[in-house]
Amino acid sequence: MKRPLFAIAKEIEQDWGPKVSVYARPYLNAMRSLSSPADAYGYDSGKSVCLYFLANAGGWRGETARRVKKELREICGA
Repeated sequence: MKRPLFAIAKEIEQDWGPKVSVYARPYLNAMRSLSSPADAYGYDSGKSVCLYFLANAGGWRGETARRVKKELREICGA
């Protein structure tokens, strides 16, 4: 079973901490209100929010980052 996006966002917040990239922050905030890539956030799909987050999360590194980024790519089919 895939985790809801809001649970993934919580783990990202805990691991990346207060130094989340200013470019990734809006997408991380949006993910906190989504359950799946099929959900909508304004005019954006949950899938596009996740993909935009991934595109802007290059500064987040480490084992947790690799695992979670892989999980997001799998959830979004990217």
